[in-house]
Amino acid sequence: MERLKLVLQYFQSNSESISNGICILLALVSVRLYTSFDFNCPCLPQYNRLYSLGVMVVPPIILFFLGLLVNRHTGVMMDEWLRPEGNRSKNPAVVKFLFSAMLQRALLAPMVWILVSLLDGKILICAFSVNVDPSLFSGFPNNTGMDVVKIMAKVPCKEEAIFANSSFKKAVTRYVRCYSQAVGWSILLFLIVLGSLARFIKPFFDDHARFLQTRYWSNYLDVEQKMFDETCVLHARDFARKCVVQFFEEMRDDSVPELDRPYFTVSARDEWESEDEDRLHGITRQELMNQLLDKWFYSKPLLDVRRIAQRPKLCPECSKKNLNSDV
Repeated sequence: MERLKLVLQYFQSNSESISNGICILLALVSVRLYTSFDFNCPCLPQYNRLYSLGVMVVPPIILFFLGLLVNRHTGVMMDEWLRPEGNRSKNPAVVKFLFSAMLQRALLAPMVWILVSLLDGKILICAFSVNVDPSLFSGFPNNTGMDVVKIMAKVPCKEEAIFANSSFKKAVTRYVRCYSQAVGWSILLFLIVLGSLARFIKPFFDDHARFLQTRYWSNYLDVEQKMFDETCVLHARDFARKCVVQFFEEMRDDSVPELDRPYFTVSARDEWESEDEDRLHGITRQELMNQLLDKWFYSKPLLDVRRIAQRPKLCPECSKKNLNSDV
């Protein structure tokens, strides 16, 4: 139980861990989908290979685009790539790093599907049983009067009377499955070796300091986007509450006496409204908010927090006037 809590805490620690968890979950889902998928070969020479290749290719493509869709790095990379330069320069290395991370995570589930299908062997048996030379095996049913290609196309079928009490079907199936598993294990070995070589050789050809900078700023973009979304949600909530309260105060009939609410005195209401105004940061109109969002997209602020630390403190009214003038 403690280990499960540690794993959950790791996946909830940051967006990168969440993306890794989602990609691992997609890989497990792909395995589950393949094991629950009822693969029925058409057993026709002109359709066996087409159907098998469709099962081998179409689900990985779907899983790949699904991995792109659920990966947070996709949105961060597209925002950084397509945004105008404005006050902040764009770093191509950061976009490249985000694209590499996005692509690696998105390819995990499709590769798992392909490897599982190759190690299982049913798809390749359906696709290439017609290419097997029947003279290599004994027990070929030659008394059916059918074409050899049609007979070999029926090898993947589970219920075929022509292969009753015959070891020919088992021999051909075992032969093609061995090739399929050999290809699957070879691809898995190649990927492991390639990943290991990339991990060991990359430090010799890459500037580690530049890599740390790229990784830092890619994480910064992710955190910045998340903080901007959270701030927009808080501002929208305060703005909506202010509009609703203002609407009901304007619609209230002055002739109706105000209800006694001892917990909400005039001073308390004034204090609440002042705090509400502070949280709105002076953005109290729709036009100002639209201009602020437009400015955020076209001219993001410089990455220099000293400007805020060194800014002289002004009265609330002066700060609101300056904010409105900046917008």
